[in-house]
Amino acid sequence: MSQKKAQIQVEQKVPESIVKKTQRDSKLRDLVVKRRAERLGQNKVRRAQLEKSAQAYEAEYKASEKGLVDSIRKAKSEGGFYVPAEAKLMLVIRIRGINTLNPQVRQTLRLLKLRQLHNAAFVRINKATIEMIRKVEPYITYGYPSRTVIKNLIYKRGYAKVNGQRIPLTSNNIIDQQLGKLGIHGIEDLIHEITTVGPHFKEANRFLWAFKLRGPRGGFIAKRRSFINQGDWGNREDLINDLAKRMI
Repeated sequence: MSQKKAQIQVEQKVPESIVKKTQRDSKLRDLVVKRRAERLGQNKVRRAQLEKSAQAYEAEYKASEKGLVDSIRKAKSEGGFYVPAEAKLMLVIRIRGINTLNPQVRQTLRLLKLRQLHNAAFVRINKATIEMIRKVEPYITYGYPSRTVIKNLIYKRGYAKVNGQRIPLTSNNIIDQQLGKLGIHGIEDLIHEITTVGPHFKEANRFLWAFKLRGPRGGFIAKRRSFINQGDWGNREDLINDLAKRMI
């Protein structure tokens, strides 16, 4: 009798819950693999588009520089002078702290995104911003930044303002999520919009957090004297680039 029992094979049935869990896990695994492949494909296409845009911007910059040189040479050959177009963009740097600061001056500095010492920000040149600059001129220095300085500031000191938080620009996805609807999908698009003061300059500049710079190598000369009087505050025009390079 015991031998007959041993010969009987008991069929083990897998619980239905385990079967369903196995099927569900398999579907989820396949879905994750599919989404990852789609994401990698989209990223590859996006990178190609960003590289193409960067090359187009570089060609545009070179053409602009060549046009400027050609215009200067043509005017010189004809015995005249070439007057370049007025600048559209200013780089403003705060050089003094908060001691004995007038409330109106403090509010104007906040509107310029210059809340702390050695903060820097881009400002579009128009009548309103010129009036604001005049109110706080003894506390700032400003000038017309070059494309190289703009690029270095955004690459090396650039932070984004997302939901009131200061987020480092470590990925183009951050820019795409916030400014993609405006046609700004990557950091080169952002640099181009700032450099050329494009139609969406306001949104792009608002997206950037104020640049936090260090004290300039070699220090300041005299913060309480204007730049034209061998001091520091005031308009430096193109010489702002030398100061910015020492503070980045």
